[in-house]
Order: sequence, then structure tokens, then C-alpha cells
Amino acid sequence: MTTQLLRKQIYIHKRQQILLKRLAKERGISEAEIIRQAIDREAANAIPVPSYANQDSWDEALAFMRSLANRRDQFREPLHWNRTELYEERLNRF
Repeated sequence: MTTQLLRKQIYIHKRQQILLKRLAKERGISEAEIIRQAIDREAANAIPVPSYANQDSWDEALAFMRSLANRRDQFREPLHWNRTELYEERLNRF
């Protein structure tokens, strides 16, 4: 498998340039390789936390569902609807 490298031009601060040169020399690899490794490390650590993992959101949703369950005795009979009625009701909101 051949890896295709793409050329990128970036601007860095002078202190970063000094650090980059020193790291490349110490490790015996190119400055470009230092940058590629840094990008890979950053990407590995940047895994987003899905919103469903937020405990506060779950607690809020559960509280809402429980409030609906507590109000069910207010309804005399179960609600019945079909897809067409729901779609029409949604369109009529606008």
C-alpha cells in the first residue's frame, strides 16, 4: 500500500520552529514527520463524546417521561392516530 503525501504550507511561531528543529534533530526524523505524528496524536485524543453519554441529558429526559406518566390519568382513553394525521398536524403548525 502506497501512502500519498500531500504538501501543506503552514505558519508557525518562531519558538515553535526552534522546538520543531530541536525535536527533529533529537529524534533523528524530519520536521514533517514530527508534524505528522503530532496530528495523529491530536486526532487520537479528539474522540468526541456523544451527547447520549451526557448524564444530565438522560436525567432531564427521564424526568420529563415520568412527568408524562404521572399525568396519564388525565386522559380518559388512549390516544390513537395514524401517520397521515400526524403529518397533517405537523404541517398545520407552520
